[in-house]
Amino acid sequence: MSNALPVLVDVETAAGSAVFMFQSPHHLPPIWLVVPFLLLLLMIATGPLLYHRFWEEHYSKISIGLGGVVALYYSFVIEHGSRILLHTLEEYISFLALITALFVTSGGILVRIHKRGTPLINGALLLFGALISNFIGTTGASMLLIRPYLRINEGRIKPFHIVFFIFIVSNIGGALTPIGDPPLFLGFLKGVPFFWVLSKLWIPWLFTLVTLLLLFIAFDIRAGKGESKAPETGVGVSVVGAKCLFILAFVIGAVFLDPAVISGFPSLQKMFHLPFGIRELLLFVLSAVAWKSADREAVRGNEFNFSPIREVAFLFIGIFATMIPALELIGAYAASHAEEFSVTRFYWMTGALSGVLDNAPTYLNFLAGALGKFGLVMNQVSDIKKFAAGIHSPVQGDVTSDIYLMAISIASVFFGSMTYIGNAPNFMVKNIASHAKINVPDFFEYIYKYSLPVLIPVFALLWWIFFNY
Repeated sequence: MSNALPVLVDVETAAGSAVFMFQSPHHLPPIWLVVPFLLLLLMIATGPLLYHRFWEEHYSKISIGLGGVVALYYSFVIEHGSRILLHTLEEYISFLALITALFVTSGGILVRIHKRGTPLINGALLLFGALISNFIGTTGASMLLIRPYLRINEGRIKPFHIVFFIFIVSNIGGALTPIGDPPLFLGFLKGVPFFWVLSKLWIPWLFTLVTLLLLFIAFDIRAGKGESKAPETGVGVSVVGAKCLFILAFVIGAVFLDPAVISGFPSLQKMFHLPFGIRELLLFVLSAVAWKSADREAVRGNEFNFSPIREVAFLFIGIFATMIPALELIGAYAASHAEEFSVTRFYWMTGALSGVLDNAPTYLNFLAGALGKFGLVMNQVSDIKKFAAGIHSPVQGDVTSDIYLMAISIASVFFGSMTYIGNAPNFMVKNIASHAKINVPDFFEYIYKYSLPVLIPVFALLWWIFFNY
C-alpha cells in the first residue's frame, strides 16, 4: 500500500519505525498481532459484498476498533511503542492532508472532453495520465482525470475501464520521477540522484506501459460502442474552474515544504512535538480555500460529495495502525536474510508486500538489506550514490548494485496496482466510480479477474527480461 505522501521528518525513522526496530529482535511484536490487519483486509474485501448494510453502518467503528487493539498493545507492551505510534500518526495525517487537498481541489475542476470514449481516445487519456503522474503524483493525476474519463464513457463503461485506469494512471505511470510515487521520493531524500529514476527505469516503464495500453485497447475494442450517452459537442478540451488548477499547483508545491527537503525549514514536530507540520496545516487550508472558492458549476458537473474521502479516512486509519506489526516483522526479516537474497527475490518480495502494505517503508527496508549486501549503509548519502551508480557484488560479481535498486524501485511502484489497498488513489478511484453508480469489481474480483491474469504475466515477463539474476 502506498501512502499519498511520505513522512519526511526524520527520514531515518519515518519508515514506520521498521528500520529502527529490526536491529533489536527482542523488541519485535508477536506474530499474532498481525491478525487485526488480516481481519480488517478480509472485512474490506467481504463487507460490501456479503453484509453490505452492516458494513456501511459500522465500517468506521470496525476500522478504529481493530486499529485500537494494535495501538493499545504498542502503548503498554512494546518498548518505544509510543514512538512508533507517533510516527504512524504522522504518516496518517500526512496521507490524509494530501489526499484531501487533491480530492477537494480536483472536485472544483470540471474537465470536459468533447468526444465520446473510444479505444484510441481512452488509450490516449490513460497515456496522458501516466505522463502527468510524474509531475503531480499518481494521486493528483487520478483525482484530476477519473471524472472526465467516466463522463466520456458514460453508457459504455465496463469494469475493466476502471481497473486499467488504476493500473496505468494510479500506479505504473508514476515511476519516472521521485515526485511520481512515495518510495521513489524517499529514495531521492536518502541520496538517490533525482534523474537516476528516469535514466534507469524508463525502458521497464515504457515496456510495461505499452503492454498494458495495448491490452486495454484490445479489451475496449472487444467491448464495442455500447449505448454511449456521452455527448459529442465540439472539438478538444474545455475546463471549468481553472482557478483550482492554481490551487492544485500550490498543493503539489506544498509536498516539498519540509526540513528534509529545505534545510532550516521549521519543524512543528520537533519544536512543539506535534504529529503534523506546516505542510499538513497548509494542505488542509488549501482544501478549505479550494472548497470555498470552487466554481459551483464545476462542483455540480463533477457530482462532488465528501463520501469517498470520508470512507478512505476511516478505513485507512485502521490500516495504518494494524499494519505496524507486519511492517516491523518484514523489516526484521529483510535485515537478517538480505545476504541470501538475489535480485529475483528482492523484486518479488518487494512487489508482493507492496501490494498489501505501505510500499514506502517496504522500499526502505529492502533497500537497507540490499545496501548491506555491498557493505554499505542507509544513512550515508555517499553510500547511496555509490549503490545507485553501480558497484559489483562481492557474491555475484556480474551483478551490479544498480540492478538491485532498479528491481526494488520498480516492484514497490508497480505492484501497488495489485489490490485496491495497494495504493491510496486505487481506493479513491474505486469510491468515486462506485458513487457514480459504475459497476466496479469487488475486492476479490479485482484480484482474481484482473490483477492475477493481467498484471502477474506482465510483471513476470518484466522480471525475466530485466531482473532475472
